[in-house]
Amino acid sequence: MIRSLLTELFRFFRPGNHSNPLRKKLSWKALRLNLAGGEPSILGERLVEIVQAAREVGFRVSLISNASRLTPLMIRQLAPDLTCLGISLDSAVAATNREIGRFDGKGRLLHLSQLVENLRLARQLNPELALKLNTVVNRRNVREDLSHLADELRPDRWKILRMLPITDRSLAVSDEEFYTFVERHRRFEPIQCVEDNEDMCESYLMVDPYGRFFQNHTSLAQGYIYSQPVLLAGAGSAFSDLPFDADRFQSRYTVGAAGGIQR
Repeated sequence: MIRSLLTELFRFFRPGNHSNPLRKKLSWKALRLNLAGGEPSILGERLVEIVQAAREVGFRVSLISNASRLTPLMIRQLAPDLTCLGISLDSAVAATNREIGRFDGKGRLLHLSQLVENLRLARQLNPELALKLNTVVNRRNVREDLSHLADELRPDRWKILRMLPITDRSLAVSDEEFYTFVERHRRFEPIQCVEDNEDMCESYLMVDPYGRFFQNHTSLAQGYIYSQPVLLAGAGSAFSDLPFDADRFQSRYTVGAAGGIQR
């Protein structure tokens, strides 16, 4: 089923499909599949199989992970097939990571020293691998300075996102707090991609574990909206079920006035 879904998605979005409705506003020469979650690495060997299948179908593949399960063995299996490895990292303080929920079922936290070693291994295995940091600014980390961590990890990109309150606003931050955090890390502007809440709405091409396109609702409080299953309706019909803002999507890859370089 996974390979069938990947094949149908690639057929619809492949660069040579000039009947794709997005061709009216966008152009692209390659297609990248970004595996995110939740936490993809909980799939273990299944994740390795999915990455390999996606490469065989024709995708470039990226992975977003909290790195808690990215053991040296898994990195050796995955890194050669990845274009980009994104690490979700919200804090360098153990207590803050625990408050946010960055620990496993046994209460164990990720040791940053091990993360540094694992990322060094990934780069050795794949010198072309791009490294990205994803930081979600929320009530727990909004006053933190992560500059020293960025200096140590040396990411190629750093995406700074404002916490999106889908069902709970307890960790939400104000406009002033969010942009103060961004300003605190201004020296990293050349590699930054800054996304406020409205930037995330209707601007991602996302597929859920059930093989449906889904989208952030513009009201935010109403959660997600979903398409028909791609394998049931076909990618074109399923995609037409949802709103998608091509201009907002494109702005992520151009220079933005408030958010630095959008990627």
